[in-house]
Amino acid sequence: MLVTGGSRGIGASIARLAGASGYAVAVNYVRNASAAEDVVQAIRLGGGEAYGFRADVGVDEEVRRMFAEVDAELGKLDVLVNNAGILGSKRVEDMDAATLTGMFQANVFSMYYCSREAVRRMSTKHGGKGGVIVNMSSVASRLGGLAGGSHYAATKGAIDTFSLALSKEVGGEGIRVNTIRPGLIETEIHDVHGGMNGALAKSVPIGRSGRADEVARVALWLASDDASYVHGAIVDVAGGR
Repeated sequence: MLVTGGSRGIGASIARLAGASGYAVAVNYVRNASAAEDVVQAIRLGGGEAYGFRADVGVDEEVRRMFAEVDAELGKLDVLVNNAGILGSKRVEDMDAATLTGMFQANVFSMYYCSREAVRRMSTKHGGKGGVIVNMSSVASRLGGLAGGSHYAATKGAIDTFSLALSKEVGGEGIRVNTIRPGLIETEIHDVHGGMNGALAKSVPIGRSGRADEVARVALWLASDDASYVHGAIVDVAGGR
């Protein structure tokens, strides 16, 4: 299993649970090598196999290189979890090209590039044995996100549509594609909103914010044979929001 953005938050939880579930895990990161190494070592200490792979998955050439390195170290890919992404807060009238482009590059282009490489390896059309792709979206795609988050919400809407289109393209080639839409989850990424989790949790019907491990368990289920007939689906993990 390759987990992009696997050094922290939801990605780290998915990687650790995957290692405990018997997967050899490729932990992708872009800057925080020490955090990625912590995840790798945690998996190894639990008896699993894991390696860190540095790449900015929003850059085509780096994605190609990373997948070649994963091939060499771990063999053909069984599961791709497209988890990498960024948040941001900027009103529309203040938006600049660099901010907008960076958001789409990190959240949407990354998913396209990594999915492309996964399909080239998994698809029975290309001699593969099939596989699973799990894409990480957000309830922001249907709620519009928080104030100043229109660009973030727009990328997540793009992810929902891309995932549906991809599922139709490759479903007959042995690849299942599904999407997870987390809601308010207690991770570092939400620090961009100034630690609003506590206040926002009051608006969640279940009465609290979620944990990264609660999202991770859904990702591992979608990757498993228990979800063998789940395809083209969007699973909200949002406490009722």
